[in-house]
Amino acid sequence: MQEFAYQLGVLLSSYSQAINKQNATTGSLFQQKTKVKLITGRDAQSGLNGSYLTTCTHYIHQNPWKAGLVKNLEDWRFSSFNQYIGSDYYKICNCDLLFLLTGLDIATFSGDSYAILDKEEVGGIW
Repeated sequence: MQEFAYQLGVLLSSYSQAINKQNATTGSLFQQKTKVKLITGRDAQSGLNGSYLTTCTHYIHQNPWKAGLVKNLEDWRFSSFNQYIGSDYYKICNCDLLFLLTGLDIATFSGDSYAILDKEEVGGIW
């Protein structure tokens, strides 16, 4: 895990240096130091396998909606959300692997995403 974090840091540093050279600028391109967190395995709070991965998956798909860019999660064409609900012909994501690791399934993925969205808004998490 530490080696992965180190290599990711090298990649982002190289990217920043290239962009700064291209734009004749200096300084960081990213707001904070990149962190690596294991998103599978047992969750300390719930004790469930894959629950943090589930949260991350829904969070990523909700970002365009939260930013006010779309009215529905399905409307953001750059998202993998439509692949996970089975309405996108082009499958570049390994949906079966996500469902295996999290216990989610294609039949309830959309409903789960919207239910979590509503629950988190009410709970003041956003």
